Amino acid sequence: MIPLTEIRAAAGRLAGRVHRTPLLSCRSLGAPAGVLLHLKCESLQKTGSFKARGALHKLLSLTEAERARGVITVSAGNHAQAVAWAAATLGAPCTVVMPDDAPRSKLAAVGGYGARIVLHAERATLFEALAREQERTGTVFVHPFDDPVVLAGAGTAGLELVEQCPEVEAVLVPVGGGGLLAGVASAVKALAPACRVVAVELEAGPGLRPALDAGRPIPVARPKGTLADGMTPPFVGAIPLETARACVDEIVTVTERALAEAMVALARRARLVVEGSGAAATAALLSGAVRFPQGTRVASLVSGGNVDDARYAELLADAARAG
Repeated sequence: MIPLTEIRAAAGRLAGRVHRTPLLSCRSLGAPAGVLLHLKCESLQKTGSFKARGALHKLLSLTEAERARGVITVSAGNHAQAVAWAAATLGAPCTVVMPDDAPRSKLAAVGGYGARIVLHAERATLFEALAREQERTGTVFVHPFDDPVVLAGAGTAGLELVEQCPEVEAVLVPVGGGGLLAGVASAVKALAPACRVVAVELEAGPGLRPALDAGRPIPVARPKGTLADGMTPPFVGAIPLETARACVDEIVTVTERALAEAMVALARRARLVVEGSGAAATAALLSGAVRFPQGTRVASLVSGGNVDDARYAELLADAARAG
């Protein structure tokens, strides 16, 4: 677990620099599942996702000399945007290694913050490409999901959630590399030990369950073309894996159809623009992948809203035609 003292310290460093995102109740989405649903809207965070918390916290922890050397990271999108933004905010040069099939909107956003983008063809070898680039440039690596400083920043979302809803009984968290899960679960279990933490993975390419079964981080096959590109790193981190052993009560999976339906439901019922990864936790509830006793107070992490405009418009149009 990430110590609560470190998460609280991160919250202090980030205060006034990132948003304290709202926790919105959404009765119409929770009612069919028989729960009292709250949405932790990290889609409304700086750069459009929770990643801004960890990225900025990491860069704030660096010395001036380290920031002057520049930073480097690897990401399909949201972490890339967050590190590029944090680097621009603090005046540090930034390089981002990204898969060449990353959403065009996310590539444009990273470039818009002034970062240098290095495209790589194979997602499975992104970290190898990053290592080569880091060795060549001497920059500081900002790991997207396996750095305790980054995870303490992510954990501030969980800290806020429990402060906003002390009576929360269950929290649903999407899992890609596991950074959000590790940070939020650490905060939630420290503050509300009886609260259930449910990890939500892609049915077509889970990473946490295989790693837990193997007893270590392992490379996993991830689907291409998924709505939830943010949930497709090549492996789950070591720190998230150990945190999951201690803090996660249940692991469930969601389908592409469930993701699409949740994105539409969040737009219609909560008026939230949410990407596939951001909708995954809510999708688990709406699809019945996870169930709770009647009246349970549930919080869903809406982790990001950086959806490709054209794909989102097509999704909403398809839903409108279907009625």
